[in-house]
Order: sequence, then structure tokens, then C-alpha cells
Amino acid sequence: MASLHPGRMTHRHDGELVVFHIGMTINRWWRPDLWLPISAEMGPMLRELSSDPDSGLLGFTTLIGARGPYLVQYWSSLEKLYAYASAPAQAHRPAWTRFNKRARKAAGAVGIWHETYLVDRAESIFVATPPMGLPKATAIVPVGSRHDRAAARAADGRTSARPPVEPAQ
Repeated sequence: MASLHPGRMTHRHDGELVVFHIGMTINRWWRPDLWLPISAEMGPMLRELSSDPDSGLLGFTTLIGARGPYLVQYWSSLEKLYAYASAPAQAHRPAWTRFNKRARKAAGAVGIWHETYLVDRAESIFVATPPMGLPKATAIVPVGSRHDRAAARAADGRTSARPPVEPAQ
């Protein structure tokens, strides 16, 4: 079990931040022969990314939705995310080719989706819980080191080179 951090904690991250959601929609649950091979592709990709500190993947969380699994990934840059997605020598590109071949044989059995967010500012807090999400993917610091109020943390939580926005009073 992950350890709890005492007190109010938040994250610290300097630099570009990309949040990437990716998931699989299982439309024919009764046909694991169609969706299980596709589901099994994610593990090798995550191991490959996690083992390379220069990949750009900061961290991820795996979740289960009503229609299938999905991940929330945190990346250090959009450029690194796109580079991984298109690199023929890495696990994603061949997996994507295999998915497309399978999809043509059983149209509509399994869907793949993703959303990409370029984050300008970010704020977080966790109390009496193991780190998750953004704090787990970046650095964990006491709330006091980044302000006690959420609005102030959001104002100084710049993840890009844009000038800071003053918090509301």
C-alpha cells in the first residue's frame, strides 16, 4: 500500500505539462477474443515509457470506466508525446497497426479514444491519501510551500512561460 503523507500536500512542476487521456471502449464484452489482445498492448508501452527517463512520460493513472479501461497520463511535452506515438521502433506504432488490422476484421467490437490537454496552470491538494494524479507524476511538496489557498496555488502553478496571473482576493 502506498504511504500516506502527513498534512496538506500539493505538487510542484516547472515546465510544459500535457495531460493525455487514452482509453478503450469495449462494445462486445462477450467477445474477449476481440478486445483482450488490444487491451494487452498497453502494458508493454507503459513499461517502455516508464523505463526511459527521457521518454517524456511523467506518470500515469489507470482507471476503469463503464465501457472499458482508460489512462490519464502526464507528459513533459507535446513534442515527446507525438514523437513516441509516431516512432516505428517503439511499441506504440506497431500496436496501432495491429489494432487497425483487428478493427477491420471485427468492425465496432472495440474502440480506441484519446484526448490531449495542454495545461497552462495547475493546482492540486491531497490530505491523508497516497499521492495520485499530478502530485504522483511530479514532485510532492507541503501546501505551505506553494500557498495555503487553491486560488493562489493555481495562480503560481504555471506550467509554461506565460506571465503569472494574480489570484483573486
